[in-house]
Amino acid sequence: MRKLLFIALIICVLVSLTGCGSKPQEENVAGFKPALDTKKSCKITVAGSYDNFEALEAVFDRFNEIYPNVHLTYVKLDDYNNMLGTVLESKDKPNIFFSYASMIGNEKYDPVFAHMEDLSDPALGLDLACIRPGLINHDAEGRVLLVPVLSRTYGMLVNNDLFKKEGFSLPTTWTELAAVCEGFRNKGYTSPMMGYSLKSSSCFMNTVAYPLFIATLAKNPEALARANELDPAAGESMRPALEALERLIKTGCIDLEACDKIEDNYTKVILRFFEGDVPMMICTGDTVSGTKKREGQSEAFTNSPFNYTFMPIPMTDNGGYFIDSPSIEFSVNKDCDDLDMTNEFMRFLVTKKELNEMASVKRLVTPTSDLTLDSVYAPFGKVPSERVISPEVLGILDPLTVQIRVAAFQIGKGEITVDEAIAMYGTFK
Repeated sequence: MRKLLFIALIICVLVSLTGCGSKPQEENVAGFKPALDTKKSCKITVAGSYDNFEALEAVFDRFNEIYPNVHLTYVKLDDYNNMLGTVLESKDKPNIFFSYASMIGNEKYDPVFAHMEDLSDPALGLDLACIRPGLINHDAEGRVLLVPVLSRTYGMLVNNDLFKKEGFSLPTTWTELAAVCEGFRNKGYTSPMMGYSLKSSSCFMNTVAYPLFIATLAKNPEALARANELDPAAGESMRPALEALERLIKTGCIDLEACDKIEDNYTKVILRFFEGDVPMMICTGDTVSGTKKREGQSEAFTNSPFNYTFMPIPMTDNGGYFIDSPSIEFSVNKDCDDLDMTNEFMRFLVTKKELNEMASVKRLVTPTSDLTLDSVYAPFGKVPSERVISPEVLGILDPLTVQIRVAAFQIGKGEITVDEAIAMYGTFK
Protein backbone atom coordinates (compact mmCIF):
# COMPACT_ATOMS: atom_id res chain seq x y z
CA MET A 1 0.00 0.00 0.00
CA ARG A 2 2.82 2.36 0.91
CA LYS A 3 4.58 1.63 -2.38
CA LEU A 4 1.36 2.28 -4.31
CA LEU A 5 0.81 5.58 -2.50
CA PHE A 6 4.42 6.59 -3.17
CA ILE A 7 4.11 5.79 -6.88
CA ALA A 8 0.82 7.70 -7.09
CA LEU A 9 2.45 10.69 -5.40
CA ILE A 10 5.33 10.65 -7.91
CA ILE A 11 2.87 10.52 -10.81
CA CYS A 12 0.96 13.51 -9.40
CA VAL A 13 4.19 15.51 -9.04
CA LEU A 14 5.26 14.70 -12.59
CA VAL A 15 1.87 15.69 -13.97
CA SER A 16 2.02 18.91 -11.97
CA LEU A 17 5.49 19.74 -13.25
CA THR A 18 4.45 18.99 -16.81
CA GLY A 19 1.52 21.36 -16.45
CA CYS A 20 3.75 24.08 -15.01
CA GLY A 21 6.20 23.63 -17.86
CA SER A 22 3.52 24.21 -20.51
CA LYS A 23 2.00 27.36 -19.06
CA PRO A 24 4.91 29.75 -19.63
CA GLN A 25 4.86 28.97 -23.34
CA GLU A 26 1.10 29.60 -23.51
CA GLU A 27 1.50 32.90 -21.64
CA ASN A 28 4.44 34.05 -23.73
CA VAL A 29 2.68 33.20 -26.97
CA ALA A 30 -0.12 35.57 -25.87
CA GLY A 31 -2.23 34.95 -28.93
CA PHE A 32 0.68 34.19 -31.26
CA LYS A 33 0.32 30.71 -32.72
CA PRO A 34 3.51 29.15 -34.09
CA ALA A 35 3.23 28.22 -37.74
CA LEU A 36 6.43 26.17 -37.90
CA ASP A 37 8.01 23.33 -35.97
CA THR A 38 9.01 24.90 -32.63
CA LYS A 39 11.99 22.52 -32.44
CA LYS A 40 13.50 23.83 -35.66
CA SER A 41 17.12 24.97 -35.37
CA CYS A 42 18.51 27.81 -37.49
CA LYS A 43 20.21 31.20 -37.36
CA ILE A 44 18.68 34.62 -38.06
CA THR A 45 20.78 37.77 -38.33
CA VAL A 46 19.51 41.35 -38.22
CA ALA A 47 21.92 43.94 -39.62
CA GLY A 48 21.66 47.60 -38.72
CA SER A 49 23.41 50.88 -38.01
CA TYR A 50 22.81 51.10 -34.24
CA ASP A 51 25.79 50.46 -31.99
CA ASN A 52 23.54 48.24 -29.89
CA PHE A 53 19.87 47.34 -29.89
CA GLU A 54 18.81 46.08 -26.48
CA ALA A 55 15.13 46.55 -27.29
CA LEU A 56 15.40 44.15 -30.23
CA GLU A 57 17.38 41.65 -28.20
CA ALA A 58 14.52 41.60 -25.71
CA VAL A 59 12.25 40.59 -28.60
CA PHE A 60 14.74 37.84 -29.45
CA ASP A 61 14.38 36.50 -25.91
CA ARG A 62 10.58 36.40 -26.13
CA PHE A 63 10.71 34.71 -29.54
CA ASN A 64 13.06 32.09 -28.10
CA GLU A 65 10.42 31.17 -25.55
CA ILE A 66 8.50 29.79 -28.52
CA TYR A 67 11.39 28.74 -30.78
CA PRO A 68 14.25 27.94 -28.34
CA ASN A 69 16.55 26.55 -31.03
CA VAL A 70 16.55 29.63 -33.26
CA HIS A 71 19.73 31.66 -32.75
CA LEU A 72 19.00 35.36 -33.31
CA THR A 73 21.80 37.91 -33.61
CA TYR A 74 22.01 41.64 -34.15
CA VAL A 75 25.12 43.00 -35.92
CA LYS A 76 26.13 46.56 -36.62
CA LEU A 77 27.54 47.25 -40.08
CA ASP A 78 30.23 49.90 -40.32
CA ASP A 79 29.57 52.52 -43.00
CA TYR A 80 26.06 51.09 -43.19
CA ASN A 81 24.66 52.98 -46.17
CA ASN A 82 27.65 52.25 -48.38
CA MET A 83 28.19 48.64 -47.29
CA LEU A 84 24.62 47.33 -47.19
CA GLY A 85 24.38 46.44 -50.89
CA THR A 86 27.67 44.54 -50.75
CA VAL A 87 26.73 42.67 -47.57
CA LEU A 88 23.42 41.53 -49.06
CA GLU A 89 25.38 39.85 -51.86
CA SER A 90 27.90 38.22 -49.54
CA LYS A 91 28.08 34.70 -48.16
CA ASP A 92 27.08 35.94 -44.69
CA LYS A 93 24.09 37.94 -45.89
CA PRO A 94 21.64 39.02 -43.16
CA ASN A 95 18.05 37.82 -42.96
CA ILE A 96 16.68 41.20 -41.92
CA PHE A 97 18.19 44.66 -42.30
CA PHE A 98 17.51 48.29 -41.40
CA SER A 99 15.93 50.28 -44.21
CA TYR A 100 15.07 53.96 -44.41
CA ALA A 101 12.56 56.08 -46.30
CA SER A 102 15.50 58.17 -47.49
CA MET A 103 16.57 55.21 -49.65
CA ILE A 104 13.42 55.46 -51.77
CA GLY A 105 14.03 57.03 -55.16
CA ASN A 106 17.82 56.91 -54.78
CA GLU A 107 19.43 54.82 -57.53
CA LYS A 108 22.30 54.04 -55.19
CA TYR A 109 19.99 51.68 -53.31
CA ASP A 110 18.49 49.88 -56.32
CA PRO A 111 20.57 46.74 -55.51
CA VAL A 112 19.24 46.86 -51.93
CA PHE A 113 15.61 47.11 -53.05
CA ALA A 114 16.18 44.16 -55.39
CA HIS A 115 16.66 41.97 -52.30
CA MET A 116 13.56 43.16 -50.43
CA GLU A 117 10.61 40.85 -49.89
CA ASP A 118 7.05 42.12 -50.29
CA LEU A 119 5.89 42.13 -46.68
CA SER A 120 2.30 42.91 -47.64
CA ASP A 121 1.90 39.43 -49.13
CA PRO A 122 -1.12 37.96 -47.28
CA ALA A 123 0.60 34.57 -47.17
CA LEU A 124 3.14 35.98 -44.69
CA GLY A 125 0.44 36.93 -42.20
CA LEU A 126 2.03 40.16 -40.92
CA ASP A 127 -0.41 42.35 -39.00
CA LEU A 128 0.36 45.59 -40.85
CA ALA A 129 -2.97 46.97 -39.66
CA CYS A 130 -1.49 47.45 -36.19
CA ILE A 131 0.80 50.16 -37.60
CA ARG A 132 -0.39 53.73 -38.17
CA PRO A 133 -1.27 53.88 -41.90
CA GLY A 134 0.67 57.11 -42.38
CA LEU A 135 3.92 55.33 -41.63
CA ILE A 136 3.63 52.63 -44.27
CA ASN A 137 4.99 53.26 -47.74
CA HIS A 138 3.57 51.39 -50.73
CA ASP A 139 5.64 51.37 -53.90
CA ALA A 140 4.24 51.82 -57.42
CA GLU A 141 3.24 48.14 -57.48
CA GLY A 142 1.46 48.38 -54.12
CA ARG A 143 4.14 46.40 -52.31
CA VAL A 144 5.37 47.10 -48.77
CA LEU A 145 9.12 46.60 -48.79
CA LEU A 146 9.91 48.49 -45.59
CA VAL A 147 7.98 47.97 -42.35
CA PRO A 148 8.24 50.65 -39.62
CA VAL A 149 9.23 49.20 -36.25
CA LEU A 150 10.03 52.50 -34.52
CA SER A 151 8.93 56.02 -35.39
CA ARG A 152 10.04 59.60 -34.75
CA THR A 153 8.84 63.16 -34.91
CA TYR A 154 10.05 66.72 -34.43
CA GLY A 155 9.39 68.94 -31.44
CA MET A 156 10.75 70.23 -28.15
CA LEU A 157 11.44 68.79 -24.72
CA VAL A 158 9.60 70.84 -22.12
CA ASN A 159 10.54 71.21 -18.44
CA ASN A 160 7.00 71.12 -17.05
CA ASP A 161 8.13 71.84 -13.48
CA LEU A 162 9.93 74.98 -14.63
CA PHE A 163 6.79 76.24 -16.34
CA LYS A 164 4.83 75.56 -13.17
CA LYS A 165 7.44 77.23 -10.97
CA GLU A 166 7.42 80.43 -13.04
CA GLY A 167 3.64 80.47 -13.44
CA PHE A 168 3.45 79.89 -17.21
CA SER A 169 1.16 77.63 -19.24
CA LEU A 170 2.52 75.47 -22.05
CA PRO A 171 2.19 77.37 -25.35
CA THR A 172 -0.17 76.03 -28.00
CA THR A 173 0.20 78.79 -30.66
CA TRP A 174 2.97 81.01 -31.98
CA THR A 175 1.55 84.02 -30.13
CA GLU A 176 1.63 82.09 -26.86
CA LEU A 177 5.13 80.77 -27.56
CA ALA A 178 6.49 84.29 -28.21
CA ALA A 179 4.79 85.57 -25.05
CA VAL A 180 6.08 82.76 -22.82
CA CYS A 181 9.62 83.22 -24.16
CA GLU A 182 9.43 86.91 -23.32
CA GLY A 183 8.14 85.99 -19.87
CA PHE A 184 11.06 83.63 -19.25
CA ARG A 185 13.56 86.23 -20.47
CA ASN A 186 12.10 88.77 -18.06
CA LYS A 187 12.72 86.26 -15.28
CA GLY A 188 16.40 85.91 -16.21
CA TYR A 189 16.39 82.99 -18.67
CA THR A 190 18.64 84.25 -21.48
CA SER A 191 17.63 81.49 -23.90
CA PRO A 192 14.13 80.12 -23.16
CA MET A 193 14.59 77.72 -26.08
CA MET A 194 17.77 75.87 -26.95
CA GLY A 195 18.99 73.23 -29.36
CA TYR A 196 22.04 71.92 -31.21
CA SER A 197 23.26 74.41 -33.82
CA LEU A 198 26.83 73.64 -34.88
CA LYS A 199 26.18 71.68 -38.08
CA SER A 200 23.31 71.49 -40.56
CA SER A 201 22.81 67.79 -39.86
CA SER A 202 20.17 67.52 -37.11
CA CYS A 203 20.48 71.20 -36.14
CA PHE A 204 17.55 72.79 -34.35
CA MET A 205 16.95 75.02 -37.40
CA ASN A 206 15.83 72.04 -39.45
CA THR A 207 13.70 70.70 -36.59
CA VAL A 208 11.81 74.01 -36.65
CA ALA A 209 11.63 74.52 -40.42
CA TYR A 210 11.07 71.01 -41.79
CA PRO A 211 7.53 70.47 -40.40
CA LEU A 212 6.42 73.87 -41.73
CA PHE A 213 7.90 73.18 -45.17
CA ILE A 214 6.23 69.78 -45.40
CA ALA A 215 2.92 71.29 -44.26
CA THR A 216 3.15 73.85 -47.07
CA LEU A 217 3.89 71.17 -49.68
CA ALA A 218 1.09 68.95 -48.37
CA LYS A 219 -1.41 71.62 -49.46
CA ASN A 220 -0.03 71.83 -53.01
CA PRO A 221 0.68 68.57 -54.90
CA GLU A 222 2.14 70.47 -57.86
CA ALA A 223 4.61 72.29 -55.63
CA LEU A 224 5.52 68.98 -53.99
CA ALA A 225 6.29 67.43 -57.37
CA ARG A 226 8.50 70.39 -58.28
CA ALA A 227 10.21 70.24 -54.90
CA ASN A 228 11.04 66.54 -55.32
CA GLU A 229 12.47 67.31 -58.77
CA LEU A 230 14.60 70.08 -57.23
CA ASP A 231 12.98 72.61 -59.55
CA PRO A 232 14.14 76.11 -58.49
CA ALA A 233 10.53 77.25 -58.77
CA ALA A 234 9.78 75.16 -55.67
CA GLY A 235 11.97 77.41 -53.57
CA GLU A 236 9.10 79.76 -52.83
CA SER A 237 7.42 76.96 -50.88
CA MET A 238 10.22 77.26 -48.31
CA ARG A 239 9.36 80.87 -47.50
CA PRO A 240 6.81 80.29 -44.67
CA ALA A 241 9.16 77.86 -42.93
CA LEU A 242 12.28 80.00 -43.28
CA GLU A 243 10.53 83.19 -42.23
CA ALA A 244 9.11 81.44 -39.15
CA LEU A 245 12.59 80.22 -38.20
CA GLU A 246 14.04 83.69 -38.68
CA ARG A 247 11.26 85.18 -36.56
CA LEU A 248 11.93 82.68 -33.77
CA ILE A 249 15.57 83.74 -33.55
CA LYS A 250 15.05 87.47 -34.01
CA THR A 251 12.40 87.66 -31.28
CA GLY A 252 14.95 86.37 -28.79
CA CYS A 253 13.31 83.03 -28.12
CA ILE A 254 16.63 81.33 -28.68
CA ASP A 255 20.24 82.41 -28.15
CA LEU A 256 22.55 81.06 -30.85
CA GLU A 257 25.72 81.63 -28.84
CA ALA A 258 24.32 79.53 -26.00
CA CYS A 259 23.26 76.82 -28.44
CA ASP A 260 26.69 76.72 -30.08
CA LYS A 261 28.14 75.56 -26.76
CA ILE A 262 26.24 72.25 -27.12
CA GLU A 263 28.70 69.90 -28.80
CA ASP A 264 26.37 67.27 -30.23
CA ASN A 265 22.69 66.80 -30.93
CA TYR A 266 22.23 63.74 -28.72
CA THR A 267 23.99 63.22 -25.40
CA LYS A 268 25.06 66.84 -24.92
CA VAL A 269 21.60 68.16 -25.77
CA ILE A 270 20.02 65.81 -23.23
CA LEU A 271 22.51 66.56 -20.47
CA ARG A 272 22.18 70.30 -21.08
CA PHE A 273 18.39 70.01 -20.77
CA PHE A 274 18.78 68.01 -17.56
CA GLU A 275 20.65 70.93 -15.98
CA GLY A 276 17.12 72.13 -15.21
CA ASP A 277 17.37 75.76 -16.36
CA VAL A 278 16.22 75.25 -19.98
CA PRO A 279 12.44 75.66 -20.37
CA MET A 280 12.35 74.21 -23.91
CA MET A 281 14.92 72.12 -25.82
CA ILE A 282 14.35 71.72 -29.57
CA CYS A 283 15.22 68.23 -30.85
CA THR A 284 13.88 65.14 -32.61
CA GLY A 285 12.36 62.00 -31.16
CA ASP A 286 15.64 60.20 -31.83
CA THR A 287 17.25 62.47 -29.24
CA VAL A 288 14.39 61.96 -26.80
CA SER A 289 15.02 58.21 -27.00
CA GLY A 290 18.21 58.72 -25.00
CA THR A 291 16.64 60.60 -22.10
CA LYS A 292 15.64 57.69 -19.89
CA LYS A 293 19.11 56.14 -19.94
CA ARG A 294 20.80 59.49 -19.23
CA GLU A 295 18.69 60.61 -16.30
CA GLY A 296 21.12 58.82 -14.01
CA GLN A 297 24.15 60.22 -15.84
CA SER A 298 23.15 63.78 -14.99
CA GLU A 299 24.18 64.84 -11.51
CA ALA A 300 21.88 67.87 -11.77
CA PHE A 301 18.87 65.76 -12.70
CA THR A 302 19.67 63.13 -10.07
CA ASN A 303 19.78 65.82 -7.39
CA SER A 304 16.77 67.74 -8.67
CA PRO A 305 14.61 65.57 -10.95
CA PHE A 306 11.76 67.21 -12.83
CA ASN A 307 8.80 66.21 -15.00
CA TYR A 308 9.31 66.64 -18.73
CA THR A 309 7.43 65.89 -21.94
CA PHE A 310 8.00 66.15 -25.69
CA MET A 311 5.55 68.27 -27.68
CA PRO A 312 5.16 69.90 -31.12
CA ILE A 313 6.69 73.36 -31.55
CA PRO A 314 3.70 75.73 -31.94
CA MET A 315 5.11 77.80 -34.79
CA THR A 316 1.73 78.87 -36.27
CA ASP A 317 -1.37 80.53 -34.87
CA ASN A 318 -3.08 77.15 -35.10
CA GLY A 319 -0.37 75.27 -33.25
CA GLY A 320 2.33 72.81 -34.21
CA TYR A 321 2.47 69.82 -36.52
CA PHE A 322 2.96 66.14 -35.82
CA ILE A 323 5.32 64.95 -38.54
CA ASP A 324 4.69 61.21 -38.36
CA SER A 325 7.77 59.48 -39.78
CA PRO A 326 9.47 56.10 -39.36
CA SER A 327 12.72 56.09 -37.42
CA ILE A 328 13.78 52.53 -38.18
CA GLU A 329 12.20 50.18 -40.70
CA PHE A 330 12.92 46.51 -41.27
CA SER A 331 13.19 44.78 -44.62
CA VAL A 332 13.52 41.06 -45.21
CA ASN A 333 16.20 39.73 -47.53
CA LYS A 334 14.18 37.45 -49.79
CA ASP A 335 17.38 35.64 -50.78
CA CYS A 336 18.44 34.78 -47.22
CA ASP A 337 18.75 31.35 -45.67
CA ASP A 338 15.81 30.09 -43.60
CA LEU A 339 13.36 32.57 -45.12
CA ASP A 340 10.42 30.74 -43.57
CA MET A 341 11.69 31.26 -40.01
CA THR A 342 12.72 34.82 -40.85
CA ASN A 343 9.14 35.58 -41.86
CA GLU A 344 7.90 33.82 -38.74
CA PHE A 345 10.01 36.17 -36.63
CA MET A 346 8.64 39.18 -38.53
CA ARG A 347 5.10 37.89 -37.94
CA PHE A 348 5.91 37.71 -34.23
CA LEU A 349 7.49 41.19 -34.18
CA VAL A 350 4.86 43.07 -36.18
CA THR A 351 2.16 43.03 -33.53
CA LYS A 352 0.93 45.83 -31.30
CA LYS A 353 2.29 44.08 -28.20
CA GLU A 354 5.84 43.58 -29.47
CA LEU A 355 6.16 46.93 -31.25
CA ASN A 356 4.91 48.78 -28.18
CA GLU A 357 7.28 46.87 -25.95
CA MET A 358 10.25 47.62 -28.18
CA ALA A 359 9.34 51.33 -28.39
CA SER A 360 8.99 51.43 -24.62
CA VAL A 361 12.47 50.00 -24.07
CA LYS A 362 14.06 52.16 -26.78
CA ARG A 363 11.95 55.18 -25.78
CA LEU A 364 11.07 56.05 -29.33
CA VAL A 365 7.57 56.75 -30.59
CA THR A 366 5.67 53.51 -31.10
CA PRO A 367 4.52 52.92 -34.70
CA THR A 368 1.14 51.72 -33.39
CA SER A 369 -1.82 53.90 -32.43
CA ASP A 370 -0.86 53.80 -28.72
CA LEU A 371 0.82 57.22 -28.65
CA THR A 372 0.16 57.61 -24.94
CA LEU A 373 2.19 54.47 -24.21
CA ASP A 374 5.03 56.68 -22.92
CA SER A 375 3.82 59.79 -21.09
CA VAL A 376 6.76 61.74 -22.54
CA TYR A 377 5.15 61.50 -25.99
CA ALA A 378 1.55 61.90 -24.81
CA PRO A 379 1.19 65.48 -26.21
CA PHE A 380 1.47 64.13 -29.75
CA GLY A 381 -1.57 61.95 -29.17
CA LYS A 382 -3.60 65.15 -28.71
CA VAL A 383 -2.63 66.74 -32.04
CA PRO A 384 -5.76 67.03 -34.26
CA SER A 385 -5.75 64.78 -37.31
CA GLU A 386 -5.62 67.71 -39.74
CA ARG A 387 -2.22 68.65 -38.30
CA VAL A 388 -0.74 65.16 -38.54
CA ILE A 389 1.39 64.85 -41.68
CA SER A 390 2.99 61.67 -43.02
CA PRO A 391 5.92 62.47 -45.36
CA GLU A 392 6.09 58.86 -46.56
CA VAL A 393 2.47 58.94 -47.72
CA LEU A 394 3.01 62.32 -49.39
CA GLY A 395 6.00 60.94 -51.25
CA ILE A 396 8.66 63.23 -49.78
CA LEU A 397 12.08 62.24 -51.17
CA ASP A 398 15.43 62.69 -49.45
CA PRO A 399 16.94 65.27 -51.89
CA LEU A 400 14.08 67.59 -50.95
CA THR A 401 14.90 67.27 -47.25
CA VAL A 402 18.52 68.25 -47.93
CA GLN A 403 17.35 71.55 -49.42
CA ILE A 404 15.33 72.67 -46.41
CA ARG A 405 17.90 71.39 -43.92
CA VAL A 406 20.83 73.31 -45.39
CA ALA A 407 18.77 76.39 -46.21
CA ALA A 408 17.42 76.55 -42.65
CA PHE A 409 20.91 76.17 -41.19
CA GLN A 410 22.35 78.99 -43.29
CA ILE A 411 19.37 81.24 -42.54
CA GLY A 412 19.66 80.53 -38.83
CA LYS A 413 23.37 81.34 -38.87
CA GLY A 414 22.72 84.55 -40.78
CA GLU A 415 24.86 83.43 -43.71
CA ILE A 416 22.16 84.07 -46.34
CA THR A 417 18.79 85.80 -46.51
CA VAL A 418 15.44 84.12 -47.00
CA ASP A 419 15.22 85.46 -50.55
CA GLU A 420 18.68 84.13 -51.36
CA ALA A 421 17.80 80.71 -49.95
CA ILE A 422 14.64 80.56 -52.06
CA ALA A 423 16.60 81.44 -55.20
CA MET A 424 19.16 78.71 -54.39
CA TYR A 425 16.63 75.87 -54.08
CA GLY A 426 17.98 72.75 -55.76
CA THR A 427 21.63 73.73 -55.33
CA PHE A 428 22.13 72.95 -51.63
CA LYS A 429 24.37 69.95 -50.96
